[in-house]
Amino acid sequence: MKKEEPKEIPVYVFMGFLGSGKTTFAKDTLIKQGFTEGQKTLLLVCEDGEEEYDAAELKKNNIDLEFITDETLNTDHLLELSRKYEPENVMIEYNGMWELDKLFNIRVPKGWTVVQIISFVDATTFDVYVNNMKKVMMDQLRNADMIIFNRCNENTKKAEYRRSIRAVNRRAQIIFESENGETDNGMDGEVELPFDTDGPTITLAEEDFGLFYADAADNPDKYVGKKIHFKAQVHRPSNYSDKTFVPGRFAMTCCAADIAFVGFKCYYGASKTLKDRDWVIVDGTIKKEFYPEFQGEGPVIYADSVAMTSPAAEELVYFTY
Repeated sequence: MKKEEPKEIPVYVFMGFLGSGKTTFAKDTLIKQGFTEGQKTLLLVCEDGEEEYDAAELKKNNIDLEFITDETLNTDHLLELSRKYEPENVMIEYNGMWELDKLFNIRVPKGWTVVQIISFVDATTFDVYVNNMKKVMMDQLRNADMIIFNRCNENTKKAEYRRSIRAVNRRAQIIFESENGETDNGMDGEVELPFDTDGPTITLAEEDFGLFYADAADNPDKYVGKKIHFKAQVHRPSNYSDKTFVPGRFAMTCCAADIAFVGFKCYYGASKTLKDRDWVIVDGTIKKEFYPEFQGEGPVIYADSVAMTSPAAEELVYFTY
């Protein structure tokens, strides 16, 4: 007899520092919007926030509340809670001061499957946390499926924040919420770029690759069919074929100490002749196709030619200008 597979139990994780809006969002989503539609839900809260839950009100909506400490976030306790409540959904309000590896490395009950991670950011304190708690902040941004900046105002550097996040997370949906509750994606109007995108060929100056990367990741259709000419370094991922590589640059992301290599997949017949860190001039055509890094469709480059060249004057590129 074929063994029955365990039923999938979706797990939703809310991340963010204290006061970032996790509890407010959870209460609104679970109760006012009825997200779980009455299904038996287990809400695990990993910190005492400024907002509090009403356990009785949650119970009316078939939601069981449990508080988790650093000591009780372990496999045995989660198994115990799973047997006790037999949830159909699990919501985890994660402690913003804990590293995500602590959660991701736990052996969770059978069927529990993380389906969405949402990171909350207080726009008024973002720069402070970036400068003082780099690793924790970057983990939250890097692993999120959705990033919500709340408490935004006229001084919020939306375009700059959006470009910086695109350096470490290409797939996340980014939302900016104003103090009065209005939301947008931080892409109001056309962003003025330092290179021409109107003609058939885009020629990038050495320092403009970061801006191109961020804009193309956000607006791939804008670039499909365009020819492109740029200088880049070679990266050959071990899982890529001999006919593909990644031309890109090392970029300064949200943090001065956090540097990432960014680039797009490039199809080139002689890729196996290239070595990591080689400097090249790439001429090719931009297309769009599915690949895992985007968890959907994103820009790719089909190279007409790849020629060796001298290093760029500056090792790093940025997402501002």
